[in-house]
Amino acid sequence: MIPQSKALYEIPLITPKSMTRVVAGCLFGRPHGDNLCMFSQPDLSFLPDSPCYLNGEIGPLREARISVLDRGFIFGDGVYEVVPVYGGRPFRLEQHLARLSRSLDEIRIPNPHDAAGWRALIEQLVQANAAHQGREARDIHQFVYLQISRGVAPRDHAMPAGLAPTVFAMVQPLKPVPAAQRVSGVTCVSADDFRWEKAHIKSTSLLGAVLSRQISADVGATETVMFRQGFLSEASSSNVWVVVQGKVLGPPKDHLVLEGIRYGLMAELCQRQGLPFELRRISRAEVMAADELLLSSATKEVLAITTLDGRPVGHGPLAGKPGPIYAQLYEAYQLAKQAS
Repeated sequence: MIPQSKALYEIPLITPKSMTRVVAGCLFGRPHGDNLCMFSQPDLSFLPDSPCYLNGEIGPLREARISVLDRGFIFGDGVYEVVPVYGGRPFRLEQHLARLSRSLDEIRIPNPHDAAGWRALIEQLVQANAAHQGREARDIHQFVYLQISRGVAPRDHAMPAGLAPTVFAMVQPLKPVPAAQRVSGVTCVSADDFRWEKAHIKSTSLLGAVLSRQISADVGATETVMFRQGFLSEASSSNVWVVVQGKVLGPPKDHLVLEGIRYGLMAELCQRQGLPFELRRISRAEVMAADELLLSSATKEVLAITTLDGRPVGHGPLAGKPGPIYAQLYEAYQLAKQAS
């Protein structure tokens, strides 16, 4: 038997004739006159009240509302970006906006802003968040989440023409990787990559990534390293790098992986450090026999994997410990942040 509240049974039947009267009088959870509202408003006080941007306005995050017929809500029909902001300075913003533009083009949503417009929006939100906290933006590390959906329309799979995209942005604290993980590295597990074959689009349709990440979360691991037909693709929310005899290897940039912003950055960092760098197909056997394994993402920066599927990564005295290539790349990453 499904438990039901007594109040539910007391709600009068709404007939087509009375529908217009009830909906028109409804104020989201508050009765209006003699009408009983069917749309209850949940308690959202637990959500942050930090500022967010929604369709041209900035207001409290917990008060932001979109239509239930927004295609981002109904279909996951949209794209997103996550931009780190260190001390008020967006990190590699040009590259983030270029990827955002590529993703929008792929799913045929017109870009609602040019680069200058996005930069102004991000700056406005960063400053609003600083004011909300009573601090200077230069004293805050945060990230800006950008999301663009196709917009609002009656539910139909085909893409309607002429919709105004829904544009949303919010800020969240950029929490550093715990010092203990920097020292000891992290544990990961592996799984087959069961996601779709357009992974190069940074889509809000993230159920595949959610299910993949849960595989590692269920066993207390940090990430799920995925393989497609025996070759490395990526992790659920990170790119994966393989170090073999001093060379840094990554999967090729194609439709099977998201081209992380750190793809270009890792190539630059390796060049500065004098490290060989190559993108190619990497077999599961090569991954399992690697000298070092690394994760990279906007929030992890670069992070050592020291255990994979219960086995220590690496060989000899360095097995199961962050290696020298990780140390070089992490230091170079910090210098790149300071120079941004």
